[in-house]
Amino acid sequence: MRVLSGIQPSGSLHLGNYFGMMKKMIEYQEQEDLFCFIANYHAQTSLRDGKILARGTLEAAANFLALGMDPEKSTFWVQSDLPEVQELTWVLSNFTPMGLLERCHSYKDKITKGIAANHGLFAYPVLMTADILLFQSNTVPVGKDQKQHVEVARDIAIKFNNEYGEVFTLPEPEIDDDVATVPGLDGQKMSKSYGNTIDLFAEEKALRKQIMRIVTAPIDVEEPKDPDTCNVYKIFRLFMDKEQDQALRQRYQAGGLAFGHVKQELFETVRDFFAPYAERRKELLDNPEVVRQILAQGADKARYAATKTLRKVRKKTGLVY
Repeated sequence: MRVLSGIQPSGSLHLGNYFGMMKKMIEYQEQEDLFCFIANYHAQTSLRDGKILARGTLEAAANFLALGMDPEKSTFWVQSDLPEVQELTWVLSNFTPMGLLERCHSYKDKITKGIAANHGLFAYPVLMTADILLFQSNTVPVGKDQKQHVEVARDIAIKFNNEYGEVFTLPEPEIDDDVATVPGLDGQKMSKSYGNTIDLFAEEKALRKQIMRIVTAPIDVEEPKDPDTCNVYKIFRLFMDKEQDQALRQRYQAGGLAFGHVKQELFETVRDFFAPYAERRKELLDNPEVVRQILAQGADKARYAATKTLRKVRKKTGLVY
């Protein structure tokens, strides 16, 4: 089974990136045919500074490698190293009804949040569809907010297959309900767009400041508290096994628990958890050519799979004459 996912290099990685996608991807490489890429084309919908995008792409790759991505066990590359995806995007655009894109929640949500509307943002689902279909992906792990985009990919694939035969594999979204939406500092989905993140590799002082900003209810220390309504608990439980989770729940429900103390414990947990990965990340960023070489090799592997699909598409659609 082929599993595919990608992550944008638009800024520092945060806990939502790690628990919502990266951790699962790294685990997948041990048992499935994993295709994973840095989605720098997608990042251009909101990031215009070329230098920042280039640096962010390299950092995102180093982050993934530091956290455990193994290029020998997976196919790991940068999206723009395969221009084939843009050719397929154009072809699929001709099978994408306007109404299908107009119904996409992500576009509406981003506009509502004040992100400037442009064609790239509107047509984002078609590029994502090309990413998925180009590699004949069976499974696409996503958060709840991206599930609709995988459904759009299925709709477009079905329309194309109805016209030309069984060219594309129909992908299935996979959502882990336990971590489908990692809450941010304010309880909304953790997102750089909302400015509510906890960064993976922040300096200690900055990390503590972020965690201390987590919004909590105005409840007296002595009062029992409901862990399921607490943003601190919702984040903390991501690092816990069942026994640790149950112990923290009991502390909440017993009363006498100060949110400031729990935030301090969370800070220490996050800091210590990512410390070894931070050391490996520094080694990689100090040797960027090593990272570039790994990505180039990954692009060669990805291109082999992409070319097979695109050859079929070109022949079916008359682009080969």
